Amino acid sequence: MAEIGVHARGLPGLPEDHAKIPVWNSEDWYYEDFEIGDRIRSIRRTIAEGESMQFNSLVMDHHPYVSDERFAVEEGAFGRRLVAGAFVFSLGLGLAATNCLNSFSYGYDRLRFIKPVFIGDTIYTIRENLSKVVHNETMGKLRVSYSVYKGDGELVLYAEHLLTALYRQPQDFTEAVAAKRAEKAAQA
Repeated sequence: MAEIGVHARGLPGLPEDHAKIPVWNSEDWYYEDFEIGDRIRSIRRTIAEGESMQFNSLVMDHHPYVSDERFAVEEGAFGRRLVAGAFVFSLGLGLAATNCLNSFSYGYDRLRFIKPVFIGDTIYTIRENLSKVVHNETMGKLRVSYSVYKGDGELVLYAEHLLTALYRQPQDFTEAVAAKRAEKAAQA
């Protein structure tokens, strides 16, 4: 399993002795470091009403299920207000995201809001490396799942994050990149 929170990487303007100290949650992983099947679990986090409403206001999501207490209680399908799915998605990914200095978001697939999340619920996330493939001369493509749970382990959200990561040794992937290009050319 790739280690988290142990990689030092200097930044311009830091004293040398400070640059040698690992930066919390800022990893120096390369494509080769991502192991399929590696999993990490986040800390738990309780969602407060104030932050939920602040998010709703920020993104202009004022659906009555997330912003109207009376509607949610008296007419809503769940009998209380929901936390906006986009906020659960953001929190869930943020809880288990690592700030890998060599990877870049490519998009998301298979986003599903499986169960409702309510104000006051406590969530946590399990992240798992699912797959990796050669992408181009400088980086490979990874697929990572984020499973967000509430309470005692009830799955509430699932998404797959596609990202690219730089190769540590790009020359090791020259043949695979050429083969991928030849395959694409043959299909065209």
